[in-house]
Amino acid sequence: MLSSTSLKSLVLCSLAGASALMIAGCDKQSDKPAQPQATESAAQAPKPADKLDRSHKGEPIPDVTLVDNTGESLSLPSLKGKPLLVNLWATWCAPCIAEMPTLNELAADPDSPVQVLPISEDTADMGKVVEILHRRKLDHIEPWQDEHGDLGFQYGGNLPVTILFDSQGKEVWRFSGGNDWTSAEAKKLIAEAR
Repeated sequence: MLSSTSLKSLVLCSLAGASALMIAGCDKQSDKPAQPQATESAAQAPKPADKLDRSHKGEPIPDVTLVDNTGESLSLPSLKGKPLLVNLWATWCAPCIAEMPTLNELAADPDSPVQVLPISEDTADMGKVVEILHRRKLDHIEPWQDEHGDLGFQYGGNLPVTILFDSQGKEVWRFSGGNDWTSAEAKKLIAEAR
């Protein structure tokens, strides 16, 4: 077992080593840049198709129950019967907030071929979820929350993640990152569900 003095020495040595590495990383005398420079052209930037994952096609909708701000619960499998567009988002996620108006517009469309279900992955205060939706006038987005983060763990990756399920509750595709869900390209993707 380490004594208090040994532990302090170990921590100080670790900090000194880390400081030396940070100083070495900031070598201003070098001709080479310390970090790669941003030279990526627009042609090299990820395209929406690069964010599309069809490798899980046919997997069943997860057996997860959501809650809303009133304590009401909703079981995902109960939504079978019409294609379902699930969007995992969080109040702290800028790309999530940026795409929410397009999801709101899709949810407001009575002729939409899908049910739109944004689900907050915020595991704390539901009041913040409700406040964001109200402040941004996202009146067609209900404040459903995955309070235990089950979906976030299952679908992994960075938020937002959008998953399309067909009317039988089988996954069609999943899309990582923000998107304009009212665009012509998004409408073609959504039309794949039956």
